[in-house]
Amino acid sequence: MLVPVLTACGVIAVISVLIGVLLSVLSVKFKSKIDPKEEMLRSVLAGSNCGGCGYAGCDAYAKAVIYDGENPGLCVAADTKKISEILGVNVEGGKKKVAYVRCSGNCLKTNMNYSFDDTEDCRIAYLAPGHGSKKCPFGCCGFGTCAEVCPYDAIRITDGLAVVDSEKCQACGKCVLVCPNRLIEIIPNDAMYIVRCSSQKKGKVVKNACTEGCIGCGVCMRVCPEGAITVTNNLARINQDKCTRCGKCAERCPSKIIIKRF
Repeated sequence: MLVPVLTACGVIAVISVLIGVLLSVLSVKFKSKIDPKEEMLRSVLAGSNCGGCGYAGCDAYAKAVIYDGENPGLCVAADTKKISEILGVNVEGGKKKVAYVRCSGNCLKTNMNYSFDDTEDCRIAYLAPGHGSKKCPFGCCGFGTCAEVCPYDAIRITDGLAVVDSEKCQACGKCVLVCPNRLIEIIPNDAMYIVRCSSQKKGKVVKNACTEGCIGCGVCMRVCPEGAITVTNNLARINQDKCTRCGKCAERCPSKIIIKRF
């Protein structure tokens, strides 16, 4: 009885070894050759797999550049000079973009409905009546979920409001995805004037909730000579592609909610 068992075990062992050898031979024979430039390019990319270039990660983007002819200047955090040296072509980096928070309602400016004792996640706070502790249902919850997911440490919570450090921000978009109120947008870094509000309520309701908020009066839209501002759902928005930085909107805004970034 023991002999057949040992024989079977021996046969299985021999077959396993043969299969292992065969797989090793096939892996060497059919191994795809990797272009050295791919590994070199990968080493100078941001490395955070943020997805800002439109690909799933740095590896996928590097492959697309080397084998599919993708634009090598999509990674805003990479050194374009080094990429140019690796590829042997002149690479121009894309226009730098940054995230910005469409809210100015910190704890000093906004009224509160209630407070949370144990919640440290904006997405949980958003589920509460009124979408958080602040009276404005469109405002920043202030618990820092965006800061936690930022791979560049570019977001801080100051007085209950998310604030982006434009020097550190690489516009990866992770903060945009996790913000339950959809307050964070990606804009050109040279955008000079922005609207620091996202409320879609009418003027009186806005002022009851926050001392700084867009009342949808439309003055900014009427004084803009380029037609770069529209007011939809009681909220002003600036088309940065049309804005010429004249500053008339900020000068005439009665709520002073349109601010100059630099």
